[in-house]
Amino acid sequence: MTDILGRVGNILRANVNDLLDKAEDPQKMIDQLVRDYTKDIQEAESAVAQTVGNLRLTEDDLTRARNEVNDWGAKAAAAAQRASQASAQGNTADAGRFDDLAKTALRQQISVESRVKTLTEQVAQQTELTNKLKDGLNGMRAKLDELYTKRDELAARQKMAEAQRQVQESVKSISSYDPTSKLGQYEERIRREEAMARGMAEVGASSLESQFAALDNASADAEVEARLAALKGGGDGTV
Repeated sequence: MTDILGRVGNILRANVNDLLDKAEDPQKMIDQLVRDYTKDIQEAESAVAQTVGNLRLTEDDLTRARNEVNDWGAKAAAAAQRASQASAQGNTADAGRFDDLAKTALRQQISVESRVKTLTEQVAQQTELTNKLKDGLNGMRAKLDELYTKRDELAARQKMAEAQRQVQESVKSISSYDPTSKLGQYEERIRREEAMARGMAEVGASSLESQFAALDNASADAEVEARLAALKGGGDGTV
């Protein structure tokens, strides 16, 4: 029993934080601690139950011993009374025989009283030990409840930390991405399309002006030809 409680004490004093830091999954590590500690408590319960059983056997032995003391006392008293009656009747033989029986009963009573004393001390010692073991076992059960609570608390904190980390990673990703940077590309393409439209308009306008200019040139040429014909015809060239 001492070995069990000592081993459990070592577990409680272990550097749990160091174990959790080295574990790939802290939640699984805590669950393993719970399973190990639960097993230790079961072993401690078995040992305490055995100790309590031994105490009850010793108490039963003490009860029987005390009954024997009373029985031998009653036998001694009865033999002494018969010895007194025989002596009063002058029957010395019977008086002596009953006296011997009374003495034998008293010797047995004294012997059993010694055993009662020893058993009483054993019961007291075993009771003290059993009470300490029960207190230790109750303390272990309280520690197990604390371990369950701590496990649930750490599991909740781990989930919260993971959620916060994911949020921070998302925020960081969003912060590093600027959607307005694409607008510049779209705007540049639209500007090129607008410039193309203006160019096409200017080209169209230039073609129309050229046509009208050609008409003007044709009219001027016709005038020149008319005047030239007039000169050849003998005219003075005036219009």
